[in-house]
Amino acid sequence: MLGVGKTWQGEALSNMPIFRIRMAEQKVTVWRRACAIPNNTILNDASPISDTSNGPHCRHALATHALTTEALIAHAFGAQLCSARLTKIMASSISTQYTAGVAAERIECDPAQLAVIDRLARLESDIIEYRLARKSSSLGWLFARDKKSAAVKGLYIYGEVGRGKTMLMDLFYEASPVQRRRRAHFHEFMIDVHERVHGLRQKIKLGEFVDEDPIERVAKDLAREAWLLCFDEFHVTDIADAMVLGRLFAQLFARGVVLVATSNVAPADLYKDGLNRALFVPFIEMLEARTEVVRLSSRTDFRLEKLAGMPVWHVPADQAADAALDGVWRRLARDHDGAAQELLLKRRSIRVPRAAMGVARFSFHDLCEQSLAAADYLRIAREYHTIILDHIPVMTFDNRNAAKRFIILIDTLYDMNVKLIASADAEPDALYRAEQGYEAQEFSRTASRLIEMRSQEYLARPHGVAHSQASGSSSGIVET
Repeated sequence: MLGVGKTWQGEALSNMPIFRIRMAEQKVTVWRRACAIPNNTILNDASPISDTSNGPHCRHALATHALTTEALIAHAFGAQLCSARLTKIMASSISTQYTAGVAAERIECDPAQLAVIDRLARLESDIIEYRLARKSSSLGWLFARDKKSAAVKGLYIYGEVGRGKTMLMDLFYEASPVQRRRRAHFHEFMIDVHERVHGLRQKIKLGEFVDEDPIERVAKDLAREAWLLCFDEFHVTDIADAMVLGRLFAQLFARGVVLVATSNVAPADLYKDGLNRALFVPFIEMLEARTEVVRLSSRTDFRLEKLAGMPVWHVPADQAADAALDGVWRRLARDHDGAAQELLLKRRSIRVPRAAMGVARFSFHDLCEQSLAAADYLRIAREYHTIILDHIPVMTFDNRNAAKRFIILIDTLYDMNVKLIASADAEPDALYRAEQGYEAQEFSRTASRLIEMRSQEYLARPHGVAHSQASGSSSGIVET
């Protein structure tokens, strides 16, 4: 048996809840499998590790995790005190999901990602402890670290584009046992907030509600609906958002809401150079106090790496092109089958036939031969970093309405730096064959942008509009 100390991640074993010991036991099995280590092998720094694992640094990191975990179990009480429910939670933990993904080669193991996984796993444990400590059950005392449960500190993950931030947050969200939780693109969340505030103000004017702070009322409703909020692409470019955020999140945090967010910039750089930014600084300080700020510094842009050397425009749109796009899907979606999704836009929804891991797949008919407009395309472009588009036909004056939608679609994807992989019946400059009408004049720009969107420079751009730059735009501003 290993000779080990009596602490785990700086915490005395005697203070550790039993379920965390059992969670660690679950991790050992998966880490052993990921590193191809036989079950009867006692781990130490000289342990043999299979060369089929994902690189020496990753193998060492996984082995170190397993080593420390076995040390913990060696000093554990040995009692089978976990309920079936907790065992089920542990089996689906983020650590288990990540290492299982590595073992199945759906995820390329990265030491920087492992460090963030560790932080997310601790948050996962803190959330479960917090829930159990608050329950008035006979086992509540067992899981509480102290008599008074402290608020859970969330996590703010930032770093350059394509490093895996969204993937890690999605794993955390999927593994979370919290029922009242919400995962959203930050921009869409703020649209929802502004619409709720506006609706309440109208009802107050009509006398349907007493005159109260609409932001406080919205915060109450949001906290009741979800106390775990997971935001992708947290960035602030609009003064309307900037002026609301401080008051909104002061109310949310006061109600015990836990925030997990991903961003391309550190909190200190949010709304940089924005109008009246001094009024926004207290929110930054609150965000830094209520979340642990972690930078994800992976070795490469994994998203760009997946596209490197890969054709993104396939001509003609035949069976070979279909097979090629199927391969692109498997590579970008990490072998997830994907599923249909509904994107909400005001009081209606946009159907997405297939989506997974930030990638969506449509046919030309889905996007350009339906009653969709610029707002629909913008909603799609904000939600997905990559669009796979099948069977773009050659267009003429007779189907100029579809051509007009295609022009708007490409303008929107281009402005939002969305990556486009497509099959078509012709190269971009030969897709529209007509000399009269608006579309003939505009399509030259569309063709030029389609060609630029195939370049490595474009593919390396971060998803979204100028995330690091704030505008002083007051469009959509609400009274605060």
